[in-house]
Amino acid sequence: MDGHDHAGPANEADRRLANGRREAEVLAVLRSASVPLTPRQVLDRIGGDLAYSTVVTILTRLYDKDVLTRAAHGRAFAYAPATDEQGFAARKMHRAMEEVQDREGVLTRFVDDLSSGDEALLRRLLGGDLDAGR
Repeated sequence: MDGHDHAGPANEADRRLANGRREAEVLAVLRSASVPLTPRQVLDRIGGDLAYSTVVTILTRLYDKDVLTRAAHGRAFAYAPATDEQGFAARKMHRAMEEVQDREGVLTRFVDDLSSGDEALLRRLLGGDLDAGR
């Protein structure tokens, strides 16, 4: 062997985890900004040892996932979060519902697994229209 680490399951998992952290870091910078930011502005706010091209790749991937919006800003794009944290969670829930045919079964399981506090909150939000006998 040559003594170098080679890609394997553990290295792949580490790389995905690192990419997820980087995405979260970039998203946090954008959420804290009052205006859309260019990749250079994001890089300047993050600091550290990330390359400009890495920031562009992260922003592009987040845009492709519909997590960010972007608009032309000179020769670059300026990026902003597509929604707030609650909106992201709601979008994930909607996407999960779109992936199954038995929506009633999924919603039933979801409600069954809620804590009593979350179930009461859901009932309140739905106007008490859920089955009161549960």
